[in-house]
Amino acid sequence: MRALLPFPDISPEIFSISIFGFELALRWYALAYIGGILIGWRLAVLAVKTPRLWRNDTVVMTPTQIEDLLTWVIVGVILGGRLGYVAFYQPAYYAQNPGEILAVWQGGMSFHGGLLGVILAGFLFTQRHRIPRLSAADVMALGVPPGLLLGRLANFINAELWGRPTDLPWGVAFPTEAAQHCPAVAGVCARHPSQLYEAGLEGLLLGAILIWLVWRLGALKTPGLVAGVFFAGYGCARFAVEFVRQPDAQFITDGNPLGLVWHLSGWGLTMGQILSLPMILIGIWLITNARRSS
Repeated sequence: MRALLPFPDISPEIFSISIFGFELALRWYALAYIGGILIGWRLAVLAVKTPRLWRNDTVVMTPTQIEDLLTWVIVGVILGGRLGYVAFYQPAYYAQNPGEILAVWQGGMSFHGGLLGVILAGFLFTQRHRIPRLSAADVMALGVPPGLLLGRLANFINAELWGRPTDLPWGVAFPTEAAQHCPAVAGVCARHPSQLYEAGLEGLLLGAILIWLVWRLGALKTPGLVAGVFFAGYGCARFAVEFVRQPDAQFITDGNPLGLVWHLSGWGLTMGQILSLPMILIGIWLITNARRSS
């Protein structure tokens, strides 16, 4: 008998109440967004309140500007995440159903799209307030990992974005019908808990590295370094986890069970890997440029 872990009995809803016939619920996923944004905001504020972390002990932003930037970032995350999902993962469907593009309550968000939205929001904000862009990017990068950690944990609780089937002892038997559809597996299907892999790599480990760089090595004195480490770190982590993460159903066919978007002779890349490669290259460029300018 194969070893596997049962899925924990945790409801996706923390609580729900009925008001005038309407059911209002607070879900773990929503709380993860809120918690991630608040923790990221406090990290950024703490950084700009600590002059010794900056070159010549001169901060480039004020706590008030961080609060203003937060609004821009939230809009960038939501719009970018949704439009990125539409463009990267379901373009044909939404071309036929354009009225559903902004229906975010139906699910479907892309991290890479959200990142592009945040980059655009940051670009416009720094241009408007004449803030050095690389330093602003460093502060923004510092605040992202907590949201990734909490978001991936919420994905696990929601039993979504699970991994490919595995016979490893920590494989999890996710309860949904789709997760249990494993034609090559007899009996209960255990899958990689890829959400937890990402939470550990993209959230916990990457966040710890960035905090160490900022508060121990003074990385904010070298504009672009923290952002570069974030881009390269996230890109590498996501690229690696994609090897065990179940691809979106629309990419899977009888002749392409691994859901590879680009493939040749059995080798190829998933959509997540294709989108992560530019992040790795941008990160390497930012790190190299930062070290040369220091």
